[in-house]
Amino acid sequence: MLWHELTVHTTEEAQEMISNLLYEAGAGGVSIEESGTLNKVRDTRYGELYDEPLNDIPEGEAVIKGYYAEAVSMDDIIQELAPRVAELREFGIDPGKALISWKTVDEDEWAHAWKQYFKPLRVSERLTIKPTWEEYTPEGPDEKIIELDPGMAFGTGTHPTTALCLRALEKHIQGGEEVIDVGTGSGILAVGAMLLGAKSVLALDLDPVAVESARENVALNRLQQEITVKESDLLSLLGGERALDSAAGEMWPSARPGHVAEPEAASAASSSEAGLGVTLPVKIVVANILAEIIVLFTDDVYRALQPGGIYITSGIYKDKEALVAGALAASGFEIREVSHEEDWVAFTAGKR
Repeated sequence: MLWHELTVHTTEEAQEMISNLLYEAGAGGVSIEESGTLNKVRDTRYGELYDEPLNDIPEGEAVIKGYYAEAVSMDDIIQELAPRVAELREFGIDPGKALISWKTVDEDEWAHAWKQYFKPLRVSERLTIKPTWEEYTPEGPDEKIIELDPGMAFGTGTHPTTALCLRALEKHIQGGEEVIDVGTGSGILAVGAMLLGAKSVLALDLDPVAVESARENVALNRLQQEITVKESDLLSLLGGERALDSAAGEMWPSARPGHVAEPEAASAASSSEAGLGVTLPVKIVVANILAEIIVLFTDDVYRALQPGGIYITSGIYKDKEALVAGALAASGFEIREVSHEEDWVAFTAGKR
């Protein structure tokens, strides 16, 4: 089967937004390759050795490829995409050269060839990400294995923001916590939370492809009873400020300021929450998504957490650190830790 491969030469800063634009334009899959320069400060705490550049992409740049069915008019796709990429500058995101080209390739050239570069990777003291097609023996009894088959719709879980979130989860999960994973994607953070000792996880995503991928990876790790995957966002499912009078808001009476549920109402809420797999409010919320999205629902996350609860969030490029910090503080969070890897940032914040 033949596919059209559309290539965008851009910046690492713009890679998430351009990936979204490719999907919105109908891409059946997207791949992202960042600069592999040795000038990058790489995490070697778990024994990784970087003695050669991974590729010849200039520092700070990225190459994003989207794949479209053979019948699709690529001239139409480029005509739609080019102005939207250029428009990113108006939102403070530099797309760089933003060079766009395309060619026709055989499916085997992209659907499976990438797998040869995805090997088991130790991302924290206790967690290792292992592709399903690779053999791997744990180095010790405390090492936990995340089985992952991301397909072409999602990354391999080796992006710095994923590692930052997993390490933060490892630090804060003591055992028995209920967790919400917002923008779950492949489900990797939900699976990691369970392997670290969480009691249950509610994994949310608005993308039906993500929901399907997450459910498949949850099943690969035999965690269907512990992880509930739903096609939803935090606001519409849990009932934020603007949804308190909606059916979704009714399932969460504790979201109403000053509201004390009657026994019957509390029983009804518990019944509704049973379908979520967690009881609200929860102990931990984790979100690895775009900074521009993170700042839109910090108030909702605050309401979703117990007093003293923990919010772990990444997907934040270095130039958006102050933006996210401001939004967290405005919602009442106390920022407890800021972690960096390469050009990416993760926050761990506590509900006061």
